[in-house]
Amino acid sequence: MTRVLITNDDGIEAPGLHRLAFAAAAAGFDVVVAAPARDSSGASAAISAVAQDGRIVVEERKLPDLDGVPAYAVTGTPALAALIATRGAFGDPPDVVLSGVNRGANAGPAVLHSGTVGAALTGATYGCHGLAVSLDLADGDLTDDDRHWDTAAGYAVALLRLLDGLPKETVLNLNVPDLPAEQVRGLCRARFGRFGQVQMRIAERGSGFVRTALEDTGARLEPGTDMALLADGYATVTPLQPLGEAAVDLPDLAGLLTAV
Repeated sequence: MTRVLITNDDGIEAPGLHRLAFAAAAAGFDVVVAAPARDSSGASAAISAVAQDGRIVVEERKLPDLDGVPAYAVTGTPALAALIATRGAFGDPPDVVLSGVNRGANAGPAVLHSGTVGAALTGATYGCHGLAVSLDLADGDLTDDDRHWDTAAGYAVALLRLLDGLPKETVLNLNVPDLPAEQVRGLCRARFGRFGQVQMRIAERGSGFVRTALEDTGARLEPGTDMALLADGYATVTPLQPLGEAAVDLPDLAGLLTAV
């Protein structure tokens, strides 16, 4: 039976994590949950932790509607939870690191900073398949109770079936519209958009502080990108790999040093 580690960067109390774990367990996977004790959004693949006497603090938890599924709150980042899971911290090492459901899309440049994606990439670096799943919160006025977590979880569980046929180091980055499953227009492979619809700017600088804000870029969404397809109501999947060398030619390095 495929063993699946469920983690996230929104923290162990997040509803998206609970619905994802429930869906994976209901589909027959051997599930263990290990997620940050608190929100770790934007942690990327950092592996920091709170330690006591040199020990990473881990607390057993009981999650709603998940009887029989072991769950642990880790006082560290999602990538750290994935890393120590591959070393047997929560029982048998997982075959898959399944990360999410994230509160908000991880598309385009945002993937670089995502703790959700960082956990999946870390798992893949250390021998697991990886799948990161995020829910695009286009309507900012809805509460968590009104979100369609189950739609994203259903797509993620379906994609788990594909992983066995892919190279071990492959990570799938899945983004799903916040819609009932029957209203999602389909699942498409997408490339990363180069520009987001919002970007950070410096709103204020002062003595000893900087304040940032987000502003609309006004950028046109590029057809075929994850952000454009999400805006059109499609779920998107983009294959990633954790580490890779750039296919570029470098100049004569020895000559470069001689010139210096």
